[in-house]
Amino acid sequence: MSRHQGSSGKGKSSGRGQNKSNGPSSGRGRDNSKGKSFSRGNAPMRKVSKDISKSAPEKKSPTKKSKTDEIRLNKYIANSGICSRRDADLHIATGSVTVNGKIITEMGYKVKLDDDVRFDGSRINPEKKAYVLLNKPKGFATTTSEGKGRTVMDLVANATTSRIKPIGRLGRNSLGLILFTNDDALVEKFTNSKNGVPRLFQIELDKNLKFEDLKKIQDGLQIEGKLVTVEDISFVTGQSKNQIGLKIKNTGSSVIRSIFAHLNYEIIKVDCVAIAGLTKKDIPRGHWKHLTEQEVNTLKMLS
Repeated sequence: MSRHQGSSGKGKSSGRGQNKSNGPSSGRGRDNSKGKSFSRGNAPMRKVSKDISKSAPEKKSPTKKSKTDEIRLNKYIANSGICSRRDADLHIATGSVTVNGKIITEMGYKVKLDDDVRFDGSRINPEKKAYVLLNKPKGFATTTSEGKGRTVMDLVANATTSRIKPIGRLGRNSLGLILFTNDDALVEKFTNSKNGVPRLFQIELDKNLKFEDLKKIQDGLQIEGKLVTVEDISFVTGQSKNQIGLKIKNTGSSVIRSIFAHLNYEIIKVDCVAIAGLTKKDIPRGHWKHLTEQEVNTLKMLS
């Protein structure tokens, strides 16, 4: 079963994707045996001074390696699951591996995790593949850039140690589903201009949508010299005519705004309620979940 924030699984966090880890026990070095003081043999131990500056130098914990630390190219290839390190050396020697567009045949060559490493032309990644589905609330920008205020990366900060990125964008005040991954092949499938992956939006307009305008959107609109098409559009059953359901194979919400702005409607609310069959079920607003293996396989099988 997949896990999301608020559950007992890994990655439990607050609404901003941050969680507090338990610190070390405050009872370290304390004798719990009926209040007796420590002693060495029959002689009482000398009282330790509170001034620790003159005591033995404190051992520093080993520094954690940065994600940008260099690693050997053969290890990078092995970690990606292509082959063993020994076999990786053979492939490197025969010129099957490129780093940032350059063929590398040097044994022991080191690379960084953010380098573009390709094996037989296909980009590889040594990190474990991760697939995280977020139910985005308002007020968070869809960006990985720092200095943009609150971003969706804050919400998924504790989801995985892999360097995931959002596929597509939702406006800061838009709601709904965003998929994060470090799987380049899946990103390509989502962003492919010919195929793409369908996303379903529920849209609230400032006024009722005229039937003739709905028909125009169905048939496709010429906006700034470009034909903009949708997969499907309809009124939401049981709701007023300003509540619209729209399915589109596009990774951003800006095209939706351009469609309705072209027809002189103002969008009050945009909510992505489904991505290729993935829904918000069991994912509260501001929370996330890891996709199950079956869900990942279903996405990969989409034509």
